[in-house]
Amino acid sequence: MSVSVVRRAARTGRARLGLGLLAATGFIVVFGPSLAPWPPTAIVAPPLEGPSAKFPLGTDLLGRDVLSRLLSGGGTLTWTTLLATAVGVVLGALVGLTAAYRDGLADTVLMRAMDVVLSFPETIFVLVFVAAFGRHPLLTASLVGVAFAPGVSRVLRGAALPVLDSEYVLWAKANGLPGRQIVLGEVLPGVTSPLMVETGMRLVWAVTAIASLNYLGFGIAPPAPDWGLMVSENQDGLAAAPLPVLAPIALILMMALGGNLVAESVARTVSRTEGKS
Repeated sequence: MSVSVVRRAARTGRARLGLGLLAATGFIVVFGPSLAPWPPTAIVAPPLEGPSAKFPLGTDLLGRDVLSRLLSGGGTLTWTTLLATAVGVVLGALVGLTAAYRDGLADTVLMRAMDVVLSFPETIFVLVFVAAFGRHPLLTASLVGVAFAPGVSRVLRGAALPVLDSEYVLWAKANGLPGRQIVLGEVLPGVTSPLMVETGMRLVWAVTAIASLNYLGFGIAPPAPDWGLMVSENQDGLAAAPLPVLAPIALILMMALGGNLVAESVARTVSRTEGKS
């Protein structure tokens, strides 16, 4: 995928909106902790106070400043989301492309192994390992990525099969190029569009999956600030003070939607480019 394709994708309204959403959440993630007016874990006022000049978003169920926790709570979600997406896409692409290229017994074994992982519900899959090894954001992100891999492998295997019948791949095989070089140099560029679509989808799902796991108590531990954890901690006070719940939900949605819009714009641009070639 050339730089010109990325530039063309970035000019679309869809990509600009996505980049704007990602820039806004990225600014909060990077600079938010230094802008927080209060320590994110400090109890600074009575619980569930409404918005005021001192506390622009009010206080949460324990009396902590909602704005400070919001500004400090995106870092862990961001890096765990990116890690889960990377693990899922890389592992899934590796398995799917290898299965398509090797065919035969290797194809059957690899895809049946993916079916076994796919048979476990994502939350149950994560819970089994969290119960065995303890709660840690790195473990949670890695497990979510592994849970994503079967879906990615199926899509890329299907996309790679027609590419393997193309003339340039057959030429590479006839000239004795190593299998790794053929897969990475010839097959992988031919599945860029579905790969980008999968990346965008998995990014969205990773944001929501990890935020949900944090909400359920399988990820980051309280009292650390986290957007998913903020929803869990303050849901009992939703009727009296909605901002401690709605504000982190809004930021989670911004991150997920922004990533999806950018990835989908690139994928559409790649598809149009390939159609003209």
